[in-house]
Amino acid sequence: MKRQIFAVALAASLGIVMFQAWGQNPAPASAPKASADPYINNPDAGKMKFPLAAAEGKDSGAITKAPANAVNQGLIDPATWKYGHDFDAPPNAKIWNPVKLKMMKGEKVTGGTVFSSTDPYTYCAMANAGYDFIWTEMQHDARDWEAVARMWRACPDAKAVPGVRVAYTDEREIQHAADAGAMVIVVPTVRSVEEGTLARNWTYFPPLGHRSNGGGQAFELYNSVPGGYRATVNDNMVLIEMIETLDGVQAARELAALPGVTALFAASGDLGNFSGYKQGTPDYERLINAVHDAAIAAGKRLCGPFAWRDRPDFTCFQSGSEIAAIRRGVADELGTLKDTQGKPEVGPWATKK
Repeated sequence: MKRQIFAVALAASLGIVMFQAWGQNPAPASAPKASADPYINNPDAGKMKFPLAAAEGKDSGAITKAPANAVNQGLIDPATWKYGHDFDAPPNAKIWNPVKLKMMKGEKVTGGTVFSSTDPYTYCAMANAGYDFIWTEMQHDARDWEAVARMWRACPDAKAVPGVRVAYTDEREIQHAADAGAMVIVVPTVRSVEEGTLARNWTYFPPLGHRSNGGGQAFELYNSVPGGYRATVNDNMVLIEMIETLDGVQAARELAALPGVTALFAASGDLGNFSGYKQGTPDYERLINAVHDAAIAAGKRLCGPFAWRDRPDFTCFQSGSEIAAIRRGVADELGTLKDTQGKPEVGPWATKK
């Protein structure tokens, strides 16, 4: 009997939680959810006609011969293909990513780091704490993409834009980030223009990049943006490539010049790690200045740690983690009462000598 009462109480409590969550994040009442699934987008499945389809059982010769009125004639060749206009952004489309908007104006942008949490409440607290975007850490944490997607969809209207540092330059990593809803993508340890180009390609849809149009949570989170997500996301995405190694510094000018790269990040810790010199020494500062020079020469933004917020030309910063934020907040709130716990002589809280 007690088990039955417990089960009823648990079900009721879960129902209350779900009801509250639904009330806080109601589904959009207007435009239908967008999807890249052709069967969802095709209301006439099974009824369509295909007048330009190849005849059954016959080679159409399409690889070399174009249909009448086709824009692209001759051999199908990616190098000469004239990209169509079906996915163009509407004329005079406005930027809807607030981070991109600030960066275009040269204003300072801050990213708060969610380093290890998988809890949506913690993420949402950080996302509404005052940062411009959240730097969700996927390079140095073991969290999976399902947990990240869950956090991002918990508060889609948070003040801070969903952002992430992926583990490395990889199609799967960057595709997961973009499909889950990232609007700021940070790629670490970019060492060459080839690697930087791949990072750019996986971040953006054609014609700028090679991102696959496979749908995902992003199509729901940004379904109602003017002009539609697919047509406008390339103009709104922020791509930050991190310079952390000596070969990255060597390639910095080429990386900064890549179309689609929004900013270079001069990695304060790893440039020391890979060079053997600490901040403030001539060799270290030379590396930072080389990244600085590459960014300003290309007219791109320059990012670094928040401690460098007053360093010349730096306008984009990574701030502390959720753990550091909690500690700072508690210290600010408690003041002189911080760490004044009682000191029993026995038990688990006894003073350890």
